Amino acid sequence: MKRTYQPNNRKKAKKHGFFARAKSKILNKRRAKGRKRLSK
Repeated sequence: MKRTYQPNNRKKAKKHGFFARAKSKILNKRRAKGRKRLSK
């Protein structure tokens, strides 16, 4: 039986990575707030 979580780095990065965040307005808001780290 296969387990439910089959990790895939590319899929993860596309959903939650830097460029995924750069496409939305989240990074700009965090820049404006003066965050040390913009994304994980």
